[in-house]
Amino acid sequence: MRPGRSVVGRPLRLLLGAVVAAANLTGTAIVVALAAWVLPTGPVEDPGRIRAVNLLVLAGYLLVSIPIGLAWGGLLLRTRRRGADQRLVLYGPLRLATVQAVLWLVATVLFVLINLQYAWRLALSVGETILLGGITTAALSYLLAERILRPAAARVLADGPPRRRMRFGVLVRSVLFWALGTAVPVVGLILAAVSALVFDDVPAGQLATIAIAVGLVALFSGFLTTVGAARAVADPVAALRQALHRVERGDLDARVPVYDATELGMLQAGFNTMTDGLRERERLRDLFGRQVGHDVASLAAAADEVELGGEVRHVAVLFVDLVGSTELAARRPPTEVVALLNRFFGIVVEVVEKCGGWIDKFEGDAALAVFGAPATLDDPAGQALRAARTLAARLAVELPDAAAGIGVSAGDAVAGNVGDPRRYEYTVIGDPVNEAARLTELAKSADGRVLASAAAVASASPDEATHWGLGDAVTLRGRCEPTTLATPRERRRRS
Repeated sequence: MRPGRSVVGRPLRLLLGAVVAAANLTGTAIVVALAAWVLPTGPVEDPGRIRAVNLLVLAGYLLVSIPIGLAWGGLLLRTRRRGADQRLVLYGPLRLATVQAVLWLVATVLFVLINLQYAWRLALSVGETILLGGITTAALSYLLAERILRPAAARVLADGPPRRRMRFGVLVRSVLFWALGTAVPVVGLILAAVSALVFDDVPAGQLATIAIAVGLVALFSGFLTTVGAARAVADPVAALRQALHRVERGDLDARVPVYDATELGMLQAGFNTMTDGLRERERLRDLFGRQVGHDVASLAAAADEVELGGEVRHVAVLFVDLVGSTELAARRPPTEVVALLNRFFGIVVEVVEKCGGWIDKFEGDAALAVFGAPATLDDPAGQALRAARTLAARLAVELPDAAAGIGVSAGDAVAGNVGDPRRYEYTVIGDPVNEAARLTELAKSADGRVLASAAAVASASPDEATHWGLGDAVTLRGRCEPTTLATPRERRRRS
């Protein structure tokens, strides 16, 4: 914002001026009615002429004070200092109320001096009425201005919370507005009653009229100030409640406008800070899940502390490795190789996750997938075998230029955290992992390029086992006992 340009736009200033002027004119009309025709004034000569003089002075004072008040208030809603926007909108209602208080105080002194030449009791009655009316009107104008300036306050506080809390907190402000809106008119009623008792010249009918008139004013102004003060508290709380419901439903983009410099403003800003932290936490959780797998990430987040080691689980392991990746890297530019690997791994991840597994790790141009840990599966071997068949079919169609060997094994393995508390990873260690890797090597030169162990087929559900046929027994590299091989029956029929 350019220096000298107000954060409160011209339409908003015009609205403020109109509302505040209307509130003051209404307060003036009530004060005039009370002072001229209701409250006791004592014996005076020619009350009609005195009333006419006061009304003429009032008209002249309004013609002078209204333009001064509007110009003065408009000046207070402009700033030429950078960084003063927050203070301007937060203290703007108080500044406008101060302007009105000064003008009402001047009117009090003026009319006391004018009426003092007629009777001191008349001057006292008029002065009390104007002063009490001015206090109540300024309080109501403060509440109206605060509500009108909320959008401007929300804009200037969007980039940061209030720098410091206002001296008058929620409790003090509520009590103060009760005093200004309700206690002050009641004080006026009490003063009228005291005057009637002291001077003993107020007829019962007039006293009843005074009680009714001032009581109605007290009810009206008390209702307005109480509702205004209550809304100043209820509106932010209602907005926070709605935003909390959105967060409960998973909408972490929920925010509330900050337009208050009391404890409520701190609460609004604190909620926004909380949602910012939740969004960052969710982003890190998602990033962590992409790195290690969402099941592993959830397991790590649920743990109170890091525990190295693991537990024996029955798992199935799928290993997939590209054929001829070394020659591929020598023939093609690195960017093409990376693009190919990304497409290859994209298919692998999609198939594995759809079948209930997770990617333990990527190893160059190979991937190790685990079924049955950390999340427990009813049929880990069957889901791993189904993933192998699906993966082979998709790779043949979507990546015909890149062949891959796929091996599946199943058995007991240790699943848990391996490493050091400062740097560790969740992984699966055991014979099924080694066997799957050896089967993958053999599958690269086999028809269909998919091999599984007979043990994996035997532990799978009958529905999945029917898709596999057993073949020869082979002693895999690094192993002592032979492994009976199994291949998909669809591949056998095609060959």
